[in-house]
Amino acid sequence: MANAGVKGRPIAPLVLSSQERAYLERQVRRHRVARSLSERCRAILRCADGLPSKSVAAELGIHEHTVGKWRRRFLKDRCDGLLDEARPGRPRTIDDDQVAEVIERTLRTTPPDATHWSIRSMAADTGFSHTTIRRMWTAFGLQPHRSQTFKLSSDPLFVDKVRDIVGLYLSPPNRAVVLSVDEKSQIQALDREQPVLPMMPGVPERRTHSYVRHGTTTLFAALDVASGFVIGKCYKRHRALEFLKFLKEIDAQIPEGLAVHIVMDNYATHKTPRLKRGSLAGRTIMSTSRRLPRRGSIRSSAGSLNSPESRSGEVFTPPSGSSKPTSVPSSNCTTTTRSPSNGPSPQTRSWLPSNAFATKPSRLYVANFRFM
Repeated sequence: MANAGVKGRPIAPLVLSSQERAYLERQVRRHRVARSLSERCRAILRCADGLPSKSVAAELGIHEHTVGKWRRRFLKDRCDGLLDEARPGRPRTIDDDQVAEVIERTLRTTPPDATHWSIRSMAADTGFSHTTIRRMWTAFGLQPHRSQTFKLSSDPLFVDKVRDIVGLYLSPPNRAVVLSVDEKSQIQALDREQPVLPMMPGVPERRTHSYVRHGTTTLFAALDVASGFVIGKCYKRHRALEFLKFLKEIDAQIPEGLAVHIVMDNYATHKTPRLKRGSLAGRTIMSTSRRLPRRGSIRSSAGSLNSPESRSGEVFTPPSGSSKPTSVPSSNCTTTTRSPSNGPSPQTRSWLPSNAFATKPSRLYVANFRFM
């Protein structure tokens, strides 16, 4: 007989089905499961491998009576037997209807003297303790003090216009540079009253608490999307004249023979008649525009074409065919044409992609849009 040489009470064999073994192993691997449940599952798995209770207890660091207890409960109720049984204690004083009433009042009503319920105001109104209200709200995931805002774009051509800008970022044209332009106005030009003391071992950098004001300045910056190179310039004022000077600065730093796509927001300075009628280093700036999503930000539009973020913008796309602007259905366009006699072939800049000089384009394309 199999148990002829074994002393004591015979042990019923513990056999696991594939589903039970998968469940027990999953509970052992989980990080957020209770340690007691994980320990019970591990003991049952070792018993199912044929180990006696004493060996399992020594391996897991528990008493062998504990292993025998959970082994018997598993043989009787299977996996449900490993869960804790209901323990005696104080009966509930708040029934489900009262909990539902608190949750309903939290969701559907507001206090007469505030915009939303707090834990203590709800406790005072319902007669429960604030800890009881906290447990109810935590159980149902309610946080009345928190709110989120959203705004949907009302532009009927929202999808098409977002594709124009997102496509410009994700797949820019050949022989082109995509620049994101923005301004930071009213920057405080401050200076410390005394020189800054540099950092030393064990001593942080030190500076005086008081400072001297030197007025304000405006930073214009253009980010090359592909390489991360930034063209920056500071001016005392923030007008169309300064913005036109910055565009000339961009033109001076970009070699000839490259199409330049500028993405910027819908600020009034970018749309003045003087800027539209002006000239930029031999390039003629023409008028008219194609509006991009109203009440929609390009940052969230790239992830969702139904962006709740706000602020509108304009996009200017190049016409196809000749250098003269052509009509585009439901939109217009703004282009800037480079004269064909603008000097020799361009010189390579280190911050431009290596394939930027395959051939020579002839246009500067400007796109107005908020790129935050």
